[in-house]
Amino acid sequence: MSTKEQGQGSITPTLPSREARTAALQAAPVVLVSACLLGEACRYDGRSQRSERVLAALADKDIVPICPEVASGLPVPRPPVDLRGGTGVDVWAGRATAVERAAGVDRTEAFQRGACLALDAARRFGATVALLKEKSPSCGSQRVYESGQLRTGEGITTALLREHDITVLSDEDL
Repeated sequence: MSTKEQGQGSITPTLPSREARTAALQAAPVVLVSACLLGEACRYDGRSQRSERVLAALADKDIVPICPEVASGLPVPRPPVDLRGGTGVDVWAGRATAVERAAGVDRTEAFQRGACLALDAARRFGATVALLKEKSPSCGSQRVYESGQLRTGEGITTALLREHDITVLSDEDL
């Protein structure tokens, strides 16, 4: 996997094109999917982000639903979390953290645990593609909130999945 420097010393993988990611989704028989996109009320604010576009794209697929944050034991609802010091790649490298936006409580360990559970689920069920919710500190694949600002980068789960050669695309790719 090639990388490119991006911003404050963080290293972000060079992504396949949108066309390549959507082609991988079309070819995949099994897809790991953010549970909130399927209608599960598991977001930090207790809501879902059910997406008819996502459901249509998955019509002929076996689906493995996952919410890494809930899988790690975090409650619904829960305080919003931002990445601090970089993106998901930087969290795995020990250069960044996942912190509650208001209280400043470090949630990095829970987010990493959830990412590992998502990877385990993908492996267990043979998912080579993941369709995840954009802008999430776990699942964002192109943009995440870092210190309150939306920036280019990926979440903690996405970074781990990509490190293990799972193609990740977002609901916004559809």
